[in-house]
Amino acid sequence: MAGFNKVVDNYQDALEGIKDGDTVIAGGFGLCGIPEGLIAEIKRRKTTDLTVVSNNCGVDDFGLGILLHDKQIKKIIASYVGENAIFEQQLLNGEIEVELTPQGTLAEKMRAGGAGIPAFYTATGYGTPVAEGKEVKEFDGRPYILEESITGEFAIVKAWKADRYGNLVFRHTAMNFNPMAATAGKITVAEVEEIVEPGELSPSEIHTPGIYVNRVIKGNFEKRIERVTTKD
Repeated sequence: MAGFNKVVDNYQDALEGIKDGDTVIAGGFGLCGIPEGLIAEIKRRKTTDLTVVSNNCGVDDFGLGILLHDKQIKKIIASYVGENAIFEQQLLNGEIEVELTPQGTLAEKMRAGGAGIPAFYTATGYGTPVAEGKEVKEFDGRPYILEESITGEFAIVKAWKADRYGNLVFRHTAMNFNPMAATAGKITVAEVEEIVEPGELSPSEIHTPGIYVNRVIKGNFEKRIERVTTKD
């Protein structure tokens, strides 16, 4: 069964094959559940002209935000981008293309892409700029817009546990976009906190089956808190 072992020993092998111009789908929500080391490896490689699909673009000095310093991102498809001053400046300067997408629609775009569904209808966004140029169809008297699904050359996700076959378990709110993102990449790389042997994960606790995952790497996570809130 050695051929089923998807664990790689270093970040270079984890992202082998990524190239300029690729579409990268990244799991995470804010700074919660982000594949920190994989993002850092993309920065180290200086891979550029990327289209990044993620809920948001991190902050100035952490998460996907670090890819903005050297202008590695050409386009981002996201639902929220309000925490990043560098991102704002590049947008105002016309240095980055932004496609804002309603949050639930973005999640469904990833899920549908992973399921082989090319497009779907949703009522979300009808009558707003989101719907401009998109097909509209009525169902039961209510208008819906046609949204295309999303796939990418790479998907990078963060999980709590994985076995060597690539089965993944996410923990609490770090689940967020990660399960959908994991299905939508031609090559999916999971950065995890713990790797266990096959059989140690109960089938009922597996969130993403290993069939979707190509590579697994054990990461060291800072787990930075985006907004620290304390109470006396």
